[in-house]
Amino acid sequence: MLVCEMMKSEHLNNLSPANLRQLIRQKDPRIKTTTGLANGYQQANVVVLPNQLADDFHAFCRSNPAPLPLLYRSQSGETSCPPLAQHADIRTDISQYCVYEDGRLVKTVSSLQTYSDAHRSPPGQQAERPGSWSDMVCFYLGCSFGFEGRLKEAGVPVRNVEQGRNVSMYRTAVPCVPAGAFSCPLVVTMRPVPAALLDAAVKVTHLNPLAHGAPVHIGDPALLGIQDLSRPDYGDAVELQPGDVTVFWACGVTAIEAILSSKPPLAFSHSPGCMFLTDIPDSPTSTITPPTEAKPHPELTPLCFQVSQNPLLYSLVSQGTAAKIRQLEVMIGEDPGERGIRALFVQDELLRSCLALSHSSSVAITTGFPTHYMHSPPDETDGPPGAIAMATMLLSLGKQVTMVTDRRALEMNRTIIDEAVRTGVLKDAIPLVTFEDGGPDAARHFLCHHGDPNKPRFDHLVAIERSGRAADGNYYNMRAVNIKHLVDPVDDLFIAAKHIPGIGTTGIGDGGNELGMGKVKEKVQSLMPKGGLIACEVPADHAVTAGVSNWGGYAVACGLYLLHTCPAHLRYLRKGLGLEPVTSTEQLQDWTTNLPSVEKEESFLSTLVRFGIRSGKTGHLAMEVDGLTFHPTHSDMITRLLEATRGGRGTF
Repeated sequence: MLVCEMMKSEHLNNLSPANLRQLIRQKDPRIKTTTGLANGYQQANVVVLPNQLADDFHAFCRSNPAPLPLLYRSQSGETSCPPLAQHADIRTDISQYCVYEDGRLVKTVSSLQTYSDAHRSPPGQQAERPGSWSDMVCFYLGCSFGFEGRLKEAGVPVRNVEQGRNVSMYRTAVPCVPAGAFSCPLVVTMRPVPAALLDAAVKVTHLNPLAHGAPVHIGDPALLGIQDLSRPDYGDAVELQPGDVTVFWACGVTAIEAILSSKPPLAFSHSPGCMFLTDIPDSPTSTITPPTEAKPHPELTPLCFQVSQNPLLYSLVSQGTAAKIRQLEVMIGEDPGERGIRALFVQDELLRSCLALSHSSSVAITTGFPTHYMHSPPDETDGPPGAIAMATMLLSLGKQVTMVTDRRALEMNRTIIDEAVRTGVLKDAIPLVTFEDGGPDAARHFLCHHGDPNKPRFDHLVAIERSGRAADGNYYNMRAVNIKHLVDPVDDLFIAAKHIPGIGTTGIGDGGNELGMGKVKEKVQSLMPKGGLIACEVPADHAVTAGVSNWGGYAVACGLYLLHTCPAHLRYLRKGLGLEPVTSTEQLQDWTTNLPSVEKEESFLSTLVRFGIRSGKTGHLAMEVDGLTFHPTHSDMITRLLEATRGGRGTF
């Protein structure tokens, strides 16, 4: 009794999980939720189900490891959990339980002991009736409360603890992977995190896969189907502070949604926020690891990058994969043509573009620089090969791809695409469309169904070596010759996209007069030859600069491949749902086949030359791009990009 009184007089934050369980068992009124308690130890969501549903729910956990990291599955009727806690009784050691009948929450109780006693069979009967405790199986699932202490140690504020509130929990529009009788939407917790501390928050939580691991979404809650942060489905509303970003982790309350949807005759769970406190340290070296979650590895540690402002979206990529894509970015920045392109370089534009494209579903690509105004056709060999390389990889990743071209070049490009299919450079033909000036709303109607900004046709636009509009409204080649009469106003699409939520843009260029290079306009004007006149005025969200624009397209294709073989990025894309952290061997082989190659690029360049398309710098009708012969300059670059890409396969 004296020990109990001493515990009651001590501050709850200083007590061990075992002492806290004892107070909970005694109905200590100070313990309403367990947020902020037992720092340094795992907490657990608890679900108690009839034995006949146990295998299905076990499979459901394995299929959805982020929301449902399984710590322990009990035997039928077992009330203790020796691997997690000593001298525990799951019927009494949670401050509040939920009781469900036929998928309906019928009441909350402070103990299941009396409930289970009431279901014992009458004297003289050997077996208990269906629904008795002996027929029930307990599942203990990791909880994000287990990493809150680590967040504070890393200097990341935990707003719900600061505000004395339960964490906010939301039902999303994201479906979990179904298994047997169980199918339900993903539930997430939300914790506001200062933008400058996002990497710290991601790193700390990544190290604890038993407590849901790294976030599954960072940014606009509407992208998860959450319309009102002030009205959580579970827990309390938590106030954001200036500079905070909404960060969402998968949540074990997903299991409660599974109970509601599967409608078992009888089931129990913890009440959201009232967790079971284990004696297991919240350490990545814990011996309990979900079979579908890999043990943390330094090179797998995710980094956080903003990829969109409207809507706000961040993405995750492992340190190792980010390093590989940065290596690609350095390679394509080489300047054998001595144009001074290095002056326009901005680090991580390639990485951010690849991340944005990875999150996209429908991409429009445009190219075409009619620099040879005295020839027919006036186009150059830089641009189309890089565009086709990106399109090929995007298609293999399941994205929709549309090519946008000038009216004057429509039939020629259609024939070139058909030839690329015939020669095996492309698997299937790509839709080819034009955009011409049709009034002030033409761009919006082109980009959106029925002109409705809430219904965009595309979520990303890419311009590669596409002539860009200068400040005076004209279009100039590198010799400062106005070629406006040969260019349709595709720039208007990039301008309109700025005002349509959900459409991102990328520009790839090698001189500063290309569409999208308006993002680095000041550098072009001051550092590039004739930059004050030729600089493109129209910006893109991401401006990828390269010694030759085609190289930028090749690097985007390689970067997308690396992202889709990166477990940290794939997990984030899938919201932690799905059996495999990486893709199947067949899918990997398909992506590998669809990378650029020397053979494919040489074949496609020869097709362009046959159609009379010339080298940009010299005007030669030859196997060269920007005055540089395909062998050895371009073939060597492709080989090096592939070596850097495929050399990293499966490592990061």
